[in-house]
This record gives sequence, structure tokens and C-alpha cells, in this order.
Amino acid sequence: MIATCDQKDDGSVSRYEKSVADMRGFKKQSAKMIAIASEGDTLIPAIADHTIFIPQTPELLAPILEMVPLQMFAYYVAVGRGLDVDRPRNLSKSVMTE
Repeated sequence: MIATCDQKDDGSVSRYEKSVADMRGFKKQSAKMIAIASEGDTLIPAIADHTIFIPQTPELLAPILEMVPLQMFAYYVAVGRGLDVDRPRNLSKSVMTE
């Protein structure tokens, strides 16, 4: 769950509150959760099983910071499953010559 929040943006706060409500619903269904939250957030770690913090940032810049832990997560899951991360399946590469 990506649950970051820019406290200066009302839209961001509204989306954050919806994310928290969703997380509580998932928790009632015994879901395991890994969350990405803004630094200093105390609510998300209380709900999620694991929390990754990113620095406080404006809403429009947050996706840049959120991508780093998501890419690392994807990498380590692939390695854990024994997949070749340097040569993913169904990846077609083409070389153009002149």
C-alpha cells in the first residue's frame, strides 16, 4: 500500500484518509501489509506489518521517491523466486543497424 501524505495538500490528505480506511479493512480480513509512508507518520506503522518510510515531499514529487523502494521490492522478490533479473521472460530486444 502506498500511503504517503502531503499535509499541505487537502487532496493528498483526503486520499491518505481513504488509504488508511482501506488498510483497516484489509487488516480485518487478516491481510499482510507492506506500506510506503511519509517520514514521521505514526498511524501507518501501527496498521501495516512492515513500513518503508520516504522523506516528506510535495504530492507531485512523491512518485519519484516511491519508485525506489518499489523497484527494490520487485528486484528482491524476483531474486527470491529464483528469476533472472537481468533477462526477464518475454522481453524482446531489438537492435537496429543502419
